[in-house]
Amino acid sequence: MTRYVAFLGSINVGGNRLLMADLRDALEREEFDGVETVVASGNVLFSHDERPSDGLAEKLAYVVADRFDIETFAAVRSKQELEAALAESPFADVGEDKFVHVHFLECQPEPEAFDKLIADHAGRGAEKLAPGTRALHIDFVDGAAGSKLTSGFIARRLGCRGTARNIRSIRRIIEKMD
Repeated sequence: MTRYVAFLGSINVGGNRLLMADLRDALEREEFDGVETVVASGNVLFSHDERPSDGLAEKLAYVVADRFDIETFAAVRSKQELEAALAESPFADVGEDKFVHVHFLECQPEPEAFDKLIADHAGRGAEKLAPGTRALHIDFVDGAAGSKLTSGFIARRLGCRGTARNIRSIRRIIEKMD
């Protein structure tokens, strides 16, 4: 079995409250093994027979919608994919871990979509952006809390949803995947 992490979007924000114990129980009933949650923000580690991450993402989103009536999506990555996302971030070793994020995407946008995002963001804030593999790398520089660079703004330009995690959380999750 392969070990994966799922980053669920919109969990425990905007009224979508979900107890992680309930999520673990629901996933274990659906043939996810070794289910472990990391903080209460929709980070789920699990083992599953190897399959394309898109199929696992759909399965996870279906379980959450069916059991908890929460419409979400999941960005599923193997440990190797998570390490690769961290390695390709141009900001991971230069910015502050709490301000540098990987915005995990549910698809791979065309280069033109990344160009549009960067052009449309120009002058809106100090954030630094870089495209990645099914990811957008962001250095929020002054913090994410007051940023105008929202998930909705990103999704409209890239044509797919995403969910962000900071470098500190990603490193913690990689350690837990061992």
